[in-house]
Order: sequence, then C-alpha cells, then structure tokens
Amino acid sequence: MRKFTTFTLFLFGLNVCMAQGPALNVKWNHTVMVSKSTPTLQVVGNPMLRRGALMHDGSFNALKDLRADYVRYVPWFPYPKLVVAELDAPVAGKTSWDFSLIDPMTIDFFEATKGHSIIMNFSTIPQWMFKTEKPVAYAKDPNEVDWGYGGGTELRDATMKELTDYYVRLISWYTKGGFTDEAGKYHKSGYHYQIPYWEVFNEPDFEHSNTPQTYTQKYDAMVTAIRKVSPKTKFVGLALAFEKPEWFEYFLNPAHHKPGIPLDMISYHCYANANNYQKFDAYEYTLFDKADNFLNTVSYIESIRKRLSPKTKTDIDELGTFVSDEMRSQPISQAYWNLSASVYAYFFIGLTKAGIDVIGESQLVGFPTQYPDVSMINYTNGAPNARFWVLKMIKDNIKAGDTLVETNIDANNGDDLTAQAFSNGASKKVLILNKRNKAISVKVPAEFKGAKISTVDELSADNAPTESLISGDTIELKPFAVSLVTLK
Repeated sequence: MRKFTTFTLFLFGLNVCMAQGPALNVKWNHTVMVSKSTPTLQVVGNPMLRRGALMHDGSFNALKDLRADYVRYVPWFPYPKLVVAELDAPVAGKTSWDFSLIDPMTIDFFEATKGHSIIMNFSTIPQWMFKTEKPVAYAKDPNEVDWGYGGGTELRDATMKELTDYYVRLISWYTKGGFTDEAGKYHKSGYHYQIPYWEVFNEPDFEHSNTPQTYTQKYDAMVTAIRKVSPKTKFVGLALAFEKPEWFEYFLNPAHHKPGIPLDMISYHCYANANNYQKFDAYEYTLFDKADNFLNTVSYIESIRKRLSPKTKTDIDELGTFVSDEMRSQPISQAYWNLSASVYAYFFIGLTKAGIDVIGESQLVGFPTQYPDVSMINYTNGAPNARFWVLKMIKDNIKAGDTLVETNIDANNGDDLTAQAFSNGASKKVLILNKRNKAISVKVPAEFKGAKISTVDELSADNAPTESLISGDTIELKPFAVSLVTLK
C-alpha cells in the first residue's frame, strides 16, 4: 500500500479542485439593478426583401412573429432604385418621383411590425443634391449592387431646404396620404401610417464625411422640418459607425442645437469582426475580445451622455459579427452562426448591465454581396437561423423592468461561460452562453432540477430552440450554445 504524506494529499486535493468543472451560482435575493433594455433588430432594405425574392416570405413572416419594438428600418444606398424616391433632380417643371419599387418592401415592413414601435431611417440622400465634379450615375437594374452611389460632401443648397423638402415629401407619402411636388403636382399614396421614431441619416461619420458640426446642423434642420408634418414623431440622432468621443461631446451638448430641438435618443454601432486571414479556430477569442472592448467604450460614452443630456436614451442599433474577407466568399458554417448568436447574447447581457435602452441585432437579411455574415435568415432556404432564434428567445423571456440578480460562474475556466439571472416576481430565468468551440458541462444549483431549459446550438440549427427539463445537477452547453433556464 502506497504511503501518502500530508503534502501529497494536499497536492491531490488541489488537483481535484482544479479539475472540477464550472459551477453556476445565483443569489436571487441580491438585486444588482433593474433592466431598462429592449432587445430588437434592424431591417436593411435590399433585393432579397422584394416580393417574389427567395428570402421575402420567410423574412417578413419571421419579423411579424417576433413582435419586437423599436425595429429599425433602413433602405440603404447600394440599391438606389429601391431606396431613393427622387433619383433625378427636377428640371423644367418635371420631377422623377417614383415609389413603385420602394413601396412594396416598405409597406410589407409596416404591416409586419403593425402595433409595435418602429424606427424609420431612409438614410440615403439623393446623390444629385451634392456638389460633384460630374453627375453620379445610378444602376438601372434595381437588384444590382452599386457601391458608387453615395459620394459628395457638400450639399448644393447650403440652406438645406432642398434636403428637408425631400424628406418632408417622403414622410408625407407614408403618413399624410401624399404630397405636392416641386412642380405643384399632387402625388396620392393613400397611406396613413404612424412613424414613432425617425433616425436622421446613417453612419454620418462615414457617409458623406460629415463632422459633428455639419451633422448637427443637418439634424436640427431635419427635425424642424419633419415635426411640421409629423408632430408626434421622436428622433434618433448620430447612428455612428465609430464611437468617436468628440461626436458625443458635441452632439449631446444642448448648446450646440437650435432652441427646442429634442435629443430623444442617440444611436451607434458595433461589429465584432474577425481579423484578415484569420482562421475560424481563433474567432471565438477575437470576437469576444472585441465585444469586451466595445462594452468598455460604451461605459465611457454613457458617462458623456449622463453628463450632457441625461434624459436622452441610447439605441445601439447595429450589433453583429463579421468573418474575414477571405471567408466571406465561402459557404458559412453552422458553427459560425452559433458563435455569432452567442456574441449577441453576450452583448445583450453586457449592454443591459450598462443601462442601454435598446439593443438591436443586425440584420434581418444579408446574402452574398450584401454582408451574408450578419444575416438572421438563412439565405439558402429563407428560414430563420440561430441569430434570429437567440434574439427571439431573449425577447420573449427577458423584459425591461426585470430585475438582474447576482450571478457568477465559479471555476478556473469560468471565462468560457457568461450567465445572468433575471427575476420579475412571477418567474426566474437564467441566460447562459458558451463562448467556446467545445462542449462544457456546468454544475447548477439544486433548485434547478425540473426547470425548463431552451437551447439554441448546433442541434437546433435553423429551427426553434430545443426544450427539455433539467434532470440532474449539471447541464451541457454544446459549442457556442445559448440557453435559457426557466425555473418553476
């Protein structure tokens, strides 16, 4: 028989301790904060949302079934005929107003989100309104991607009346039943939709190379004009591509705006992207590391907002992940969709803790040539993918007003998992996600036995979350799985 010394027994015990798997701990009586966050998504207008397109029916059915608030609708510049209602400047009493290609997907969006708040953003300014060396042509084929439509930095009408008149007419088309054009001709639509929120342009720090000063001038002019025809509409400003502090410092200072201009909400974006030439094996670290960097930036931006305009809400309305350029031309694996879904769940937990009001996943529809890696619909079969199902699982179960309680993962490798428990008085729920491309078994408290667990992972694929009951003291999270535990 082997003789064990005290030191040997100590090392044996230490090794056993180190070998133990992660354990989930929840203190339901220890309140951390009350959530004010709403999960949602953005819908970018593009050819796959046209009636008859492969992704149309599945996309709008999924959007209607989601029943989300604050859904952001952005017809975007690479498809000018689908997003710009006046493609040519008025000449000799003739105008080019034409909604025939724009209306079908826009009306389908209005109908799919009926009864819920929405954020409209026809972000693309007609190209002819900008000073350029020569006229900028646009693709004649509405389905042809046209990245060249969007140049110019200086408006030809410095008063911005031409700009604001365009948007007043566009909004009147959808809310007032029609409008009178520049030549005095009335265009009847018959539409009387409501626009709860209007977001003023998209990524102005990138598109048309605005400065904080020039954007703020355009914002004030747009808000002043739009309020005359849609007085109940609230406004979202900035929609920044990059989180540059000087933009927030300038825009959120009421002194830089005309009297009476509201600062209802600001918005900005984040895409946790893979590095060039990076292999998928490294994505699990890069994407979550970049998510962490963004969350740190959010804390800094929130300090600026609270100091300058504390009543202004925040909508982070584009959250997604990108593959490397080399991988974008290849079929995207199921593992990537699960990883991207897990990153959104991670963003949701972190941004909820940061007190962000609206947490928007990007985007409903993507496909080859149009950011396929951010799609929430499978562009090969039109079915919702893992990114959609994680959003829906969160949206259906975790609400603004729910209480966050103290939650932690107790283990040496606890960084592989993230969890947060929520309580609303009627139920207790825990959102837990696996950040790694490996299965991990998690020890759960005894009270979890018999609880329902819903999971989006490699097994659920393009289907709704799988559901089962917890029968023992552990649960297994497959690679990049996102699970929601609902206690009795």
